Amino acid sequence: MAELPTGTVTFLFADIEGSTVLLHRLGDRYTDALNGYRDCLRAAVEDGGGREVDTAGDAFFAAFARATDALKAAVGAQRGLLAHAWPDGVSMRVRMGLHTGEPLNADVGYVGMVVHRAARICAVGHGQQILVSRVTRDLVEDDLPPDVNLKDLGQHRLKDLAHSQHLFQVVATGLPAEFPPLRSLDARLNNLPLQLTSFVDREREKAEIRSLLPASRLLTLTGSGGAGKTRLALQVAAEVLEEFPDGVWFIELATLADPALVAHTVASALNVLEQPGRPMHETLAEALRDRHLLLVLDNCEHLVDACAHLGEALLRACPRLRILATSREGLGVAGEMAWRVPSLSLPAPQEHLTMERLADCGGVRLFIERAVASQPGLMVTDRNAATVVQICRRLDGIPLALELAAALAKVLSVEQIAARLDDRFRLLTGGNRTALPRQQTLTATMDWSYHLLPEDERTVLRRLSVFAGGWTLEAAEAVCSQDGIEAAQILALQAQLVAKSLVVMEAQNGDARYRLLETIRQYARDRLLEAGEAATVRGRHRDWYLKLAERARPELQGPRQAEWLERLETEHDNLRSALDWTSTEESGAEDGLRLSGALWEFWHVRGYFTEGRGWLESMLARGRAASAAPRAKALAGEGFLAYRQGDYESAIALLQESLPLFRELGDRSGTGHALQALGTIAIHQGDFERAKALLAESLEWCRQAGDKRRMAISLNNMGEVGRCQGDYAAARASYEASLGLRREVGDRRGLAVSLGNLGHVALHEGDSRRAMMFFSEALDLARELMYKLAIAEYLAGLGGVAIAEGQATRAARLLGAAEALLRVLDAPLSPPDLAEYEQSKTATRAVLADSAFAEAWAEGQAMSLEQAIEYGLRGDHATPET
Repeated sequence: MAELPTGTVTFLFADIEGSTVLLHRLGDRYTDALNGYRDCLRAAVEDGGGREVDTAGDAFFAAFARATDALKAAVGAQRGLLAHAWPDGVSMRVRMGLHTGEPLNADVGYVGMVVHRAARICAVGHGQQILVSRVTRDLVEDDLPPDVNLKDLGQHRLKDLAHSQHLFQVVATGLPAEFPPLRSLDARLNNLPLQLTSFVDREREKAEIRSLLPASRLLTLTGSGGAGKTRLALQVAAEVLEEFPDGVWFIELATLADPALVAHTVASALNVLEQPGRPMHETLAEALRDRHLLLVLDNCEHLVDACAHLGEALLRACPRLRILATSREGLGVAGEMAWRVPSLSLPAPQEHLTMERLADCGGVRLFIERAVASQPGLMVTDRNAATVVQICRRLDGIPLALELAAALAKVLSVEQIAARLDDRFRLLTGGNRTALPRQQTLTATMDWSYHLLPEDERTVLRRLSVFAGGWTLEAAEAVCSQDGIEAAQILALQAQLVAKSLVVMEAQNGDARYRLLETIRQYARDRLLEAGEAATVRGRHRDWYLKLAERARPELQGPRQAEWLERLETEHDNLRSALDWTSTEESGAEDGLRLSGALWEFWHVRGYFTEGRGWLESMLARGRAASAAPRAKALAGEGFLAYRQGDYESAIALLQESLPLFRELGDRSGTGHALQALGTIAIHQGDFERAKALLAESLEWCRQAGDKRRMAISLNNMGEVGRCQGDYAAARASYEASLGLRREVGDRRGLAVSLGNLGHVALHEGDSRRAMMFFSEALDLARELMYKLAIAEYLAGLGGVAIAEGQATRAARLLGAAEALLRVLDAPLSPPDLAEYEQSKTATRAVLADSAFAEAWAEGQAMSLEQAIEYGLRGDHATPET
């Protein structure tokens, strides 16, 4: 180990592509082939002045002091492999990866992310391909051999790495130059989160789980909290991406409190929209029926029944679906295979300890790697190796416990950590040590870590447990301060908790966001209850998110709509938690009305119709004696969502109940809003005279209030009446007046609506190019806001443009995509939009043969939301079809 390069080192990783196939083909002669492969690499590494570090199976790991030497060795090795005479004419296809950095050094060898990065670069390549990182490229590009060049392959997400990597391919004379796309995470559909730390050990477990997946439609990884279930599931999921053409989708359930929302959470991750009046599990089953994908349901233990019912329903209906779940217990579904996640491997109690043996034990290696990362000067030697093993044994090889202990290496020596384990856990030193339940061991670990904190850090940690789905610094300052902690202290105290691996910090849209691992959150929540602070802190949490929602409400009507819609989406779990608290708190009825009343526009735009109506209905039932203002807003909000779902009877009743309250309050804008919604319903019901009267009255109320945004809505809807009655000149005048007001106030959602309506007028008047301009701008705005109903309407409008321009196939695709989205939304088009849609569909069918129409229509229906938008905006509009 002492001869290995130090400082800045370039690593070469290599392995054989298709080694299992070769083994079966060659049988006993595989050993000769493997030795020949290693001889070729050893010769090239030696010629380049490198050092062989390790071989395991068909992998080969070498280190070089100079990047140029590593590159020449890799090229030389590939040329040697091509020239070698292999048995039975087989081709030994070896992939290689090079990366340069400053590794952390322990006596067990190289550790740290630089090593894992090199290995992951190798893993995404193909046989006979050499990949290099950008760091290595920068070091060698000015000293390349004359017959060697580098090809830029762009950015790629690699397993286990927190950031995408810029990769280059070595192109050398005599070596293959063309390869398929890299096997990176970008190559397959997935939403797998990036990991901030390396994945250590678990090779046997990964192999076993992968072997079980094809035969087990529901495979549940079980074990105590902190056993590493989630990380193992994510690692397996990343490695089976190529086996699931329709993607691998990770569903985080830890922050979800309501079992009724499990199916909705899965649907949200898969972009499957709810159908009002239909159970979500049926909607999901229909959407996934023919798809070959893997669902990873994480942290099911508190939602076992809901997860079981959903899993069983989906598996019955979707024959190509596989589910990989994590839970502290099995889900209890017929055909489920429960697989217990073991602790990381440790040396046997009486085993002779060597540095090589420690490197082979996953538990010890994890502790060493994390401890060295925390304290780069730490060295594991023969002198302290036994103490390290003692720590790992006493923590039972549980990954979370090991990580927490390793984080203390920054402030304690290995011997001090071990001593505190003795004092704190009072663990048994005899043979019955393993008889302790792992959950008790983890609790002891958490107790130990918790009580090592200063009192102010303990206070902040337990108060942070009220957040669901993460938080911002500002939220922590508001919720976790007071009662002995000043707001100005929160940043420093939270930073200490991040440094001690108790709080996770992540960058999100350029801002820092924080979260607790779920096991830590549950532990801290229990401490909050013990301290008698839960009601007070949850009240502050509710107050903060009520303030956020009420601050968001006017922003959802102005130029920063997209930013605030996304912010509310990010905080949706916290908002749900705040709503849940108001629904149980004795004095929370009015706050619940205020909160739900402030959120209904967010729920409308993002398509949470059923959930939003549920909250509003619940809060209205609780708050019958509440003040008029929040009750009026909640009634109008539920009424609007009911209208969007086509439930006109309920919508009218709710809106009419809100009207006298708005008038009693002197709220002219609220009165105008309720009248607008009633007028719009009248349009949908074909009562145009009533609609005109209601909209005229609403316009006057909004004008008196000086509310230009709502004036624009009334004018827009008056244009709808004109279009329904065939008066397109009047419709255009109303739409243009509405558009002007919306530009004035910066209402981007309203701009999309007015532009789309002007597109309909232009299309009716035969100006398809102008219609396309309006629809495209409207669709861009709707995508920015993820305003799903509007997206469907403008995809349909662009279908009308396409058939007007002689592009019938394109029209059929767009109309099919629009119909699919509308069916999922189950939200009716306005009468003129529906009439135009049917006309476009009829015209398209008249041009295309039945088979051609059916094929194009099916292609449109199969598009994802983003694919449909891109096709609508970027497709070829110019060339007429024949």
